Amino acid sequence: MKQVVQNYKSGELAVLDVPVPGCKPGGVLVRTAYSLISTGTELMKVSEAGMSMLGKARSRPDQVAKVVQSVATNGVPATYRKVMGKLDSYTPLGYSLCGVVEQVGAGIDDVKAGDLVACAGNEHALHAELNWVPKNLYVPVPDGLAPRHAAFGTVGSIALQGVRQGEPQLGEVALVVGLGLIGQLVVQLLTASGVRVVGADPDPVRCELAARLGAAACGDPASAAVETAVAELTGGHGVDQVYLAAGGGSNQPVELAAKLSRDRGRVVDIGKCRLDLPWNAYYEKELDVRFSRSYGPGRYDPEYELEGRDYPIGYVRWTERRNLACFLDLMARGSVDVEPLVSHVADFDDAVETYRSLKDGELKAVAVLFRYPGQAVEAEAPVVAVPAVNVKRSPARAAGTPVRLAFVGAGNYASSMLLPHLARREGVELSTVVTTTALSAANAQRKFGFAGATTDLDAVLGDESVDAVFVVTRHSSHAELTRRALLAGKAVFVEKPLALTEDELAGVLAAVEESGNDRLQVGFNRRFAPLLQEARKRFGTRSGPASLRYLVNAGRLDHGSWYLRQGTEGSRFTGEGGHFIDTASWLLEADPVSVYAVAPSGNEDLQVVLGYPDGSTATISYVTTGSSGFPKETLDLLSDGKVLRLDDFVRASVHSRKRWVSSRLPKARDKGQNAELAAFVKAVRTGGPMPVPLESLVATTAATLAVQASLAGGAPVTLAGAR
Repeated sequence: MKQVVQNYKSGELAVLDVPVPGCKPGGVLVRTAYSLISTGTELMKVSEAGMSMLGKARSRPDQVAKVVQSVATNGVPATYRKVMGKLDSYTPLGYSLCGVVEQVGAGIDDVKAGDLVACAGNEHALHAELNWVPKNLYVPVPDGLAPRHAAFGTVGSIALQGVRQGEPQLGEVALVVGLGLIGQLVVQLLTASGVRVVGADPDPVRCELAARLGAAACGDPASAAVETAVAELTGGHGVDQVYLAAGGGSNQPVELAAKLSRDRGRVVDIGKCRLDLPWNAYYEKELDVRFSRSYGPGRYDPEYELEGRDYPIGYVRWTERRNLACFLDLMARGSVDVEPLVSHVADFDDAVETYRSLKDGELKAVAVLFRYPGQAVEAEAPVVAVPAVNVKRSPARAAGTPVRLAFVGAGNYASSMLLPHLARREGVELSTVVTTTALSAANAQRKFGFAGATTDLDAVLGDESVDAVFVVTRHSSHAELTRRALLAGKAVFVEKPLALTEDELAGVLAAVEESGNDRLQVGFNRRFAPLLQEARKRFGTRSGPASLRYLVNAGRLDHGSWYLRQGTEGSRFTGEGGHFIDTASWLLEADPVSVYAVAPSGNEDLQVVLGYPDGSTATISYVTTGSSGFPKETLDLLSDGKVLRLDDFVRASVHSRKRWVSSRLPKARDKGQNAELAAFVKAVRTGGPMPVPLESLVATTAATLAVQASLAGGAPVTLAGAR
C-alpha cells in the first residue's frame, strides 16, 4: 500500500510503498476514502523539517531540553547517534480521515466490514491507503453524511473540545482569534450554541468566510474593527470567552484576549501560539486561562487509546470518542457545515506536490482533502452564468409631454397595481392597450381611458408615437415580448420575471446588444417602498458583512391558478422570487455570487441562501404552508451592531445607538409601485438613467434561475461572472 511520509532531517516528502498493517485485536483495518490535511499542525511540521538544524532546535526547545538531558545521562556520542537516527527516519503525516472497514479485529462488535467510519490519531489515522485503528479512535459515520465531510471528524473534535473548555452559555459573546481551519469550526460551534461571535484574523478572505458561517463581526486584530464590534455587542463590558486558535510567534493574541475580555472572562488556548501572559492585565481582570488538550479526555492515555478502556460516562461525559461522534452528528444535522472550508481536493497520488504548493503559498487553503483510489470524483458545483451586459448604447430619446405608454396585457395585477397610478399621473397618456381577446382590451380601455385598444402587437411596436411599452402578460411570454419591444426601440417596463431560462435571458441581452437599446426596467418595486427607503437611510452605512433574513409567508394559491402551471410558466418562486432577491441585493448594495436552495418534498416551501462578495448572506424563507393571518413579508438586516426590521411594509424600526421606530401607516401597505412608476416615467421623459441598472436586473434574474439549478443539483450554485 501507499503512505505519505517525511524525513525530518532532510525535509523530504514522499509517497512510499509500505506493508499493509495487520488487523490486531481491539481495532479495525480501515481503507481510507478521504483524509484531511491539517493546514496548521501538519504544515508547521513540514516547514520545520525544511529548516537547518539550528532552526529546528529553535523551533522545538522542548526537544532540545530532552537532548541535553540525554547527554547528561548517556554522553555525547550515544545521544548524537540516537538523535541522528531518529531524525534520519521516515515519519508519518495525518490524523483525520474517513474510510470503510475492511477487516474487524477480535473483540470488536460495534462495526462490521463495509461500514463507513471516521478515524482519529496521529499514529492511526494517517495519510495512507490502509490504517489499523483501535476501538476508541473510530466511530461509525451517521447515515447521509458524506465521506469527505466525515474526514473532518478529528479536527472538528479538537475545536469541539476547545469550545467545551470555554463553557459557553446562551447569549454570551466570544472572540475567536485566528480563523484558520480550527477557528472556522469554533465559530460555527459557538454559533450553534447560541453564542455571538467576533472573529479576528489579518486575512480578509478568512474573515469573510467566518462571517458567512455565522460570526456577527470579523476584522483584522490590528484594526479598530474588532474592538468596536466587541464594544457594541457587549455594551462595553468585554467578551465572555476568548478562543486562541492562532499559531506563530506573535504574542498579540494573548494581549488582545486580555484587552477585550470582560472581568473574570475565560481564555482558552487551542492553537499553538506564544503565551507570554501580560501579568498585570490578566491579574487585574482575574482572567481564567484554560488549555484544551487535543480531541478530549483520553488523549495521550495509552490505556484509553490503545487498549480500549473507556472512561465511565458518569465521570467523564465527553471523551475523545464521544467528541468525535458528537461532531459527526452536528454535521449530519446541519448545525456545522464544513463544505465551505474545502479549498481543494487532491488525488492521493499527488500528495507531495500538494504539500509543496501549500508550503510555498501557491495553494492558499483553509482545508485540503486527499481523495483515495476508488473514490468517484465529485461533480463540480453547478454554475449559472450571469451574462455580461455588452452594449454600445444608443443615445436615449427624451420623450415629449405627455409620455405615451402602451400596455401589453391588462390582467389583475396591471389593473389593480399599475394602471390606477398611471391613469391619474400628470404628464402620462395611456396610448394603447394590447390583449389577446378583443373584449378584455375594450374593458381596459373603458376603465382606464386608453386612447386605443387592439389585439395587434405589431401595430403598437411600429407606432413611433409610443414612448414605452409595459409587458404585463403571463410569465412565459415576458422574455419574447421584451425582446421584440427593445428591438422596436421602445423603453420597456416588464413585470417580473424577466426570463424563465438562461436562454431567454441571453435572448433579451442579445436584443439589447443588437439594438443598442438598454432602456429596460423589471417590476422589482419593493426597493422603492417609502418605508423601506426610510429604514435603510436610518440604518446608515456599514463596514462589516451583514446577515439578512427575509420571511415570505406566500400562502397557498387557488386551485387552477395559472401560477401553478410549472411546465409552461415556471415555478412559483421563479415567477416572483426576483422581488425578494432584488430587495436583499439593494439593501446589501451588491449582487449575489452564490445561491443555495433546499426544499422539503411535497410542497413549494423553499430556503434560499444568497452569498455576497463581502461575506454577507441573505436567507429567504419562501413558505406556502403558513397561516394566512400572519404578515406576508418580514425582513431583518443585522450588521455592525445594528438591526433593521421591516414588518410587512406597515411598520419599520432600526435598533442602533439611537432607536428609530416608524409610526403605523394610516393607509394600505405601500410596496413601492407608485414610486417605481414615477421613476420609470421620469427616466423615459428625460432620457436619464433607468431606475435600476441593467447589470443588476440581469444578476437578480440569474440568481432567481440559480435557485432551480441548486434544487436540481442538491448543491450550492456559483454565479459565474457575478460582480
